[in-house]
Amino acid sequence: MSTVKVMLWMMSICLILTAKAQDALTIRDQNSNSAQQPLSQIKVQSTRVDCKVASRFAHTVMTTKALNTASASQEVFFEVDLPKTAFITNFSIEIEGRIYVSEVREKEQARKQYESAVSSGQTAGLVKASGRNMETFSVSVNIAPQSRVTFTLTYEELLQRRLGSYEIMIGVRPKQLVQNFEIVVDIYEPNGIAFVDVNGTFITNELLPLVKKTVTDKKAHVYFSPTLDQQKKCSDCEETLIDGDLIIKYDVNHPHNIGEIQIINGYFVHFFAPDDLSQMPKNVVFVIDRSGSMDGQKMRQTREALMTILSELYEDDYFGLVTFDDIIESWRPFLSKATAENVTAAKEFVQTIEARHLTDINKGLLYAVDMLASEKSDFLPDMSMIILLTDGRPSSGQQDLSKIQENVRSAINGSMSLFCLGFGYDVDYGLLDALAKQNNGLARRVYEASDAVLQLQGFYDEVATPLLLEVNLDYPGNAVTDLTQSHFRQFFKGSEIVVAGRLQELETDVIQTEVSAHGLTDQFVVEGLANADTFPDQEYVFGDFIERLWAYLTIQQLLDKRETCSPEDKDNITAEALDLSLRYNFVTPLTSMVVTKPETEDDEDETLIADKLTEEQREDIPDSALNVPPQLFATGCRVQALKAKQLSSSYFVDGDPHFIIELPDQNDALCFSIDEKPGTIFNLVRDPLTGIVVNGQIIGDKKVIPGSKMHTYFGRFGIVLEKFGIRLMVSTKEISVSEDGKHAEFSWTNNKTLEGLNMDLQVIKDRSLTVTLRNSVKFLIILHKIWKKHPYHQDYLGFYTLDTHLFSSNVHGLLGQFYHGVNFEVSDLFPGKDPDKEDANMFVKGHKLTVTRGWKRDFRQDVRNGENVPCWFIHNNGTGLLDGVHTDYIISGLFQTI
Repeated sequence: MSTVKVMLWMMSICLILTAKAQDALTIRDQNSNSAQQPLSQIKVQSTRVDCKVASRFAHTVMTTKALNTASASQEVFFEVDLPKTAFITNFSIEIEGRIYVSEVREKEQARKQYESAVSSGQTAGLVKASGRNMETFSVSVNIAPQSRVTFTLTYEELLQRRLGSYEIMIGVRPKQLVQNFEIVVDIYEPNGIAFVDVNGTFITNELLPLVKKTVTDKKAHVYFSPTLDQQKKCSDCEETLIDGDLIIKYDVNHPHNIGEIQIINGYFVHFFAPDDLSQMPKNVVFVIDRSGSMDGQKMRQTREALMTILSELYEDDYFGLVTFDDIIESWRPFLSKATAENVTAAKEFVQTIEARHLTDINKGLLYAVDMLASEKSDFLPDMSMIILLTDGRPSSGQQDLSKIQENVRSAINGSMSLFCLGFGYDVDYGLLDALAKQNNGLARRVYEASDAVLQLQGFYDEVATPLLLEVNLDYPGNAVTDLTQSHFRQFFKGSEIVVAGRLQELETDVIQTEVSAHGLTDQFVVEGLANADTFPDQEYVFGDFIERLWAYLTIQQLLDKRETCSPEDKDNITAEALDLSLRYNFVTPLTSMVVTKPETEDDEDETLIADKLTEEQREDIPDSALNVPPQLFATGCRVQALKAKQLSSSYFVDGDPHFIIELPDQNDALCFSIDEKPGTIFNLVRDPLTGIVVNGQIIGDKKVIPGSKMHTYFGRFGIVLEKFGIRLMVSTKEISVSEDGKHAEFSWTNNKTLEGLNMDLQVIKDRSLTVTLRNSVKFLIILHKIWKKHPYHQDYLGFYTLDTHLFSSNVHGLLGQFYHGVNFEVSDLFPGKDPDKEDANMFVKGHKLTVTRGWKRDFRQDVRNGENVPCWFIHNNGTGLLDGVHTDYIISGLFQTI
């Protein structure tokens, strides 16, 4: 019988503060899982990070060469943390003179290639990961004894100016001494460099003299290359000091008139960042979520941040405070001038804010809009903004997300800006992002960590000092075309406006330019002929970088516009962004990088896909992971997704209802569905030795679409631990537990942890319940929330079993019978009824079955979208795979144990 290995998916998190350009490199072998296990057989011969910045556009190439000194093949992981806003442009692997190069393709086309590789039995994988300020590119490769491998990754990014500087963060964590180690950063700014600061989290007094910084008028050069001895923690040890981040901050000289314009090969870029203007007073309303899920640390950190922010208000600012749960309250029903007396009174109010009930985002925002609208002046420029801080999803009042967006957009009507801060990963970031983009603002995550107060204060500092309102950059005379965004609602001190475009006449080096805006006292207007800066030093120029800067900026803005445009415009915008992504070889949310990597001499090449994630698609990072011991960070924040060649065993039911059995020893998975009438209760797990029983009751759709089948899902689970007298009932509405006559009930609407002698429960608000039985197994129940007004569907549950090896050999049930594996063989692939899916013959339990290659979704990591799991689908309610037939597992009660 096949053995089944169990692997818990773990996400390690890098706690790295705000970064504008960031990368981190890790090389390790398959036997090195922590900093306490140094590499002994994979020797990193050289690591070079080469970053060239020309006019804020950064082009970074990371190259690592490694040697397998072992007498057997070894697996080497190449892992790089790169900024969320960067686009990968190239990746290659070189082994023994043979180079494997990546290719950027349209996402769906790449996905089909990947799925085809899996269904045909080839090895295949999916490479995508994320963290706090970065996403991780991770790939592994087997190399033969005494063989060398070279990894090269290239990515590009337009650096953003925040709080008066640009920042490059290069994280390096090789976990061993490197014979040739180099970090080289070259910066060229035609208008002159104002300052360059270099520091690092790993820079000790011994390493500080090794950081070489050279700054001239327009150039900066940073070089760091410690020898083997200089990398050592001590003279007689092999541990490395190189474990952290090299941080470079710089700014440029900003002209006081129309800004800085550069032209190369028919493309231009215009930078506008006048910091010498008078500050405009602002009207700001802080809208603070005080729902129950904000209880504890979040609420304390929010109060602490507000105390500092209120102290920093400009004396001519007007401000208001609105708090909301399912009831809306305000400090005062009107705006107050930021006098010392009013600020003190506001601080006293802030100290009284406590977490309470549900979440009515719609009403809280509309209240703030009304407060600002009542203060509008017909004579002075109106710099009005709302800053929303919330950690949840709408659970009271208006809960239709599209309706909330419509209400807020209609109420604001372009007259103010909305900035949304999402606390943690339970927040509906997609809603906040849409609200901000539709109302001239932006959305940010606030990560639940000890520095959350600094994150809140840092964001406020970025928008605290408005200098201009309604800024327009115009280029009269039809001299330019294909402009990026040229109108901006506001300009804040320390930031920068960037516009790029193409010239009608390729040979021109002069552009007529006009910048207009509202200033503090009158209309701000500057105009003139801008002479383009030239680039005489070709070593600082990488290709047609201004053209690539234009393409990068255009794609980013098209992707944002896609989220706010009308449905009829969305297809055209998507097509334009996709065309540019493919033309310039950018890995964007619309494209994927197909990576062909070698395995061994005897195996076929493996196909992987590197994806660019949107913020909404990023994996959930549980709060508990923020307290993981430091040694778990040794892999450079590596998160490797499911690969067909490395299945971790899991058994779950999720969907209609779809049962999935993953069998890593056989490099495959089986799946089947059960069709039965709503209300039917099935025994899923029954272990007479441990006394664990799990039963599930199915529910149906609210109503059936005419001509369609009735879809069924699991709506309730009953878990029994007989020897401790425990009964746990989980439904889509509530969770109840009883033990020895004691009874407790709680809902899905708040995060909650319940620790008992024999069972622990952890609820992630509106998302999941983890049930941990003492010294035994763990179950994960996922809540799928459906729009309340959906005409057909309703909320349902998914059930996942972990640590299945802890069950006895007598375990049974619809899922339990597979906990210790099942032997099967698949042969004779042939076309099936579905032209996109192949059929095959399967031999299992003495039966010959016709099965179909398909995909089911695993929602453990991504509750909203799920991860595709390739599997062989057994038809007819699992007949032939199950012991008996599915009706043998029907029982009469949710807590029936026999």
